[in-house]
Formats: sequence, C-alpha cells, structure tokens
Amino acid sequence: MKKYFITGLLIWIPLVITIWVLKLVVDVLDQSLLLLPAQAQTESWLGFHVPGLGTILTLVIVLLTGVFATNFFGAQLVRLWHRVLHQIPVVNSIYSSVKQISDTLFSSSGQAFRKALLVQWPREGMWTIGFLTGTPGGDVTRHIPADCVSVYVPTTPNPTGGYFVIVARKDVVELDMTVDEALKYIISMGVVPPSPPGS
Repeated sequence: MKKYFITGLLIWIPLVITIWVLKLVVDVLDQSLLLLPAQAQTESWLGFHVPGLGTILTLVIVLLTGVFATNFFGAQLVRLWHRVLHQIPVVNSIYSSVKQISDTLFSSSGQAFRKALLVQWPREGMWTIGFLTGTPGGDVTRHIPADCVSVYVPTTPNPTGGYFVIVARKDVVELDMTVDEALKYIISMGVVPPSPPGS
C-alpha cells in the first residue's frame, strides 16, 4: 500500500503544483482586463468571466509595445519617458534599479545566467553550483584581485533567493551543462542530475 501511495503522490504532486502555478499566473495577468471599460469586459456582455482573456490581452499589449518601441518614433518616446522617470526623486531609484536588473536578465546582450559554474561555497572544501553574471565593476575593482568574476549562488529548492559573490576566476570551474540543466539540478536538491556530457 505504501508503495502505491507514494507512486500516486509522485504523479499528482507535480501536476497539482504545475496547475496551481499556471492558475496563479493566469489570475494575475487577467487583472489587465480591468484596464478595459466596464462595457467591454466579458461580465457585461457574456454574463460571466472568461479565464485567460486577460493573459491574451497582456501578451498582445507586450508584443505591440515591443513593436512600437523598435521603430524610430517609438524609440524617441521611450527615451523621453525614461528621462521623465529619472527626474522623479523616489521613482528614479526604484525604476533605475529594476530596469538594470531586467535589462541584465532579459536583454540579448546581458550576461546573466550565461554559464553554470562550480564554486566552493559556503566554505573551502564544499562545492555548489553558481551562475556567471558578469565581471565586477566600479570602485569594487580597486579592492579585489585582478581577473575576478561575479557569481550568483542560488538557494535550494527556491533558486530565486541566493547570494551574490565575487570569486577569482581561477577558483571557479565551468560546467559542461546548460543553465536549464543546472537549475533543474538545484531545484531537485541534487535528485535529478543532468545528463553526462556527450550523451
């Protein structure tokens, strides 16, 4: 009985959590329907809410924004918008920080999570997986040895929390695995190892 029960749990737990996360994302994105006039919302002309319409609307808005921002006129407006936000005291610090992070994570020229590394953490002799995020800059470079790298060390099983560390390049080992494989390895707490190189 115990064997059958555990087998059932292993089937249902990932499925239920996946559905729960997807529902949470859809519910959040559906809030974009509130931007529409009350007469245009499905409750007024269908009598009930249609889940997922807000998600589609959000994706369309994001896509159209990207199309608009890539032409000359749109790019000028985006630059003007950035300048305006940079003039507002409190908004400036929040917006600048969030924009730098999002540019690093999502820009094709960014270096975030470009390579999986093996680093000794939290002390020498203990190893964990980290991600190369770039190279140190600013005044930091005057106080550390030459040829260091910036590394993000995620926590397990939630990789969104972690530590930013600066490590000498000679003290990190580049791994022959993709970032996705490394993340799965971390989230599974080492239970799901990546495929051997060349397999």
